[in-house]
Amino acid sequence: MAISEVNIKSNFVADLDLTSMLVTPERCIMLAPLTDAVRSSKGSSRVGVLSTMLDVACSDPALAACRPDWTATQDLSVHAIDWLVEGPMVVDAQLLRIGKKTIVISAIIYDGHGRSDIQEIKTLIDGAPKTNTSGEQSALTPAAKCLLTFARIPGTAASGAENYTPAEWVGKLRRRTPEGAEPGEINEKIGMNMIDAENGVIEVNCIPYIINAIGTINGGVQTVILEVAAESMRPGLVATDIQVNFLSQLKVGPARTSATVLRDSADHSVVSLQLMDAGNDDKLLTLATVLLQKP
Repeated sequence: MAISEVNIKSNFVADLDLTSMLVTPERCIMLAPLTDAVRSSKGSSRVGVLSTMLDVACSDPALAACRPDWTATQDLSVHAIDWLVEGPMVVDAQLLRIGKKTIVISAIIYDGHGRSDIQEIKTLIDGAPKTNTSGEQSALTPAAKCLLTFARIPGTAASGAENYTPAEWVGKLRRRTPEGAEPGEINEKIGMNMIDAENGVIEVNCIPYIINAIGTINGGVQTVILEVAAESMRPGLVATDIQVNFLSQLKVGPARTSATVLRDSADHSVVSLQLMDAGNDDKLLTLATVLLQKP
């Protein structure tokens, strides 16, 4: 199946090299390579990157359902089932509910174990035989269970909304990356400034690389920032689960994190975090809870 190249400027989402297909208007399957640029320090997929994939994959069925309205991510959760260490990273997102004010999408994230054909991946997810013709195990491994809620907003709030028509993409493969894109070091390209690692304080300016269609910091980028802040407080542990509530948009900047450890033990920690608009009287932008575990 031919893959259409999405004409998009280099940004955080584009650099993840996402390929997706709307199986139906209500379901999107997306995959991305698990490169060194998106691995945690211990070799597994980064929960912030998985959250970004979740956000993008879920937006297609959400927007297909609510056009001409647009969506803004409201709540996002990723709960780990197993370590995702081989790749590609696979998201299977399906519409749960569409209302007048919100849209709810559920998703499962899988370790693709070397598979890059979305049709094959769909067949495996949908319950085809678990062994191939050679008798080898062929099932995908569930890595996380996810839920995402979007708020419905007017389409006029988003730049280029009139050209974003996911209902027309059913059955088409779409690669959301410029030709020759080089992901590079994620934290550096986002522009994270570590102020106080021990207390989880990071500052980030709203540069073009990380903004979304409504002009604020991309929700996936926010999860990466929160992940890094939590891990900086507990070196040696890896963020595996995240619950995020998006409350407001950055107006001035920089965005600054603050964090508190809620629970600490030998093999895991739970950290509560806030993201604030430091230049706007520390207005609260985002709340999050991150579970970190020993790999």
